[in-house]
Amino acid sequence: MKNTILLIAIATIFVACNNQKVEKKKAAVIKETFAVETSNEVSLKNDQLNAVYQQYLLLSDALVNADLATARETSMALELGASALPDGEKLTGLATKIAAATDIEVQRTLFSSLSNEMIAKVKAIGLQSGEVYIEYCPMAMNDKGASWLSNQKIVRNPYYGNSMLDCGEIKETLK
Repeated sequence: MKNTILLIAIATIFVACNNQKVEKKKAAVIKETFAVETSNEVSLKNDQLNAVYQQYLLLSDALVNADLATARETSMALELGASALPDGEKLTGLATKIAAATDIEVQRTLFSSLSNEMIAKVKAIGLQSGEVYIEYCPMAMNDKGASWLSNQKIVRNPYYGNSMLDCGEIKETLK
């Protein structure tokens, strides 16, 4: 009886140790893949728009994480940068509205218009280096669809966050 219990205990420990090793290997592969997929340094041809774009990316991340406060803060920074752009009035106005919003869903709705404006500006200015992905979710905005910009090939949906994090696809790559 003692030998049987001892054998079961040893087998359990062996299986548990092997499972931990397998899980660690899986985590390492996922981390390495994610690092390769996200290591895309982007620089736009216009320094002012490049600074606004960096704030746009932070805003997108805040919406992905449903972080209302960070979305408000990054919108204020985006607003400040956009106000210095020639023809930046529309971006400035949208950023002001996002910063003033007290509901994450309102911010996400306004982000759709902000994204359309940013897409047009980034396409018009062009990239100095890296790649920017225009991603699209057909279900956003009550199934009307919405686009956003990303430096990642991995879809992280700012319109739904964790509820549908990977809903969407890359529609276009800007180089």
